[in-house]
Amino acid sequence: MTENTLETREASAPHAPASTNGFAVASLVVGLLWLLWVGSVLALVFGFVAKRQIRERGQGGDGIATAGIVLGSIGVAFLLLSLVAAIS
Repeated sequence: MTENTLETREASAPHAPASTNGFAVASLVVGLLWLLWVGSVLALVFGFVAKRQIRERGQGGDGIATAGIVLGSIGVAFLLLSLVAAIS
């Protein structure tokens, strides 16, 4: 009986929230700013580094890293389209 009560108490005990990965936040911020498209490349790099660290360390911020990667990808796509349009 005591063992079952202990298991129930452990299962319902609150856990400390996982910290948000700093690279994920940096990826989102730089992806939003773009910084003359250099930020887009940095957003991609920071986003992928964040995803790996989140997996390895069990941190939070996976969605933030994904948003940074998406914004970085959009910025790089605009850069490539601009270069193609300028060359044409």
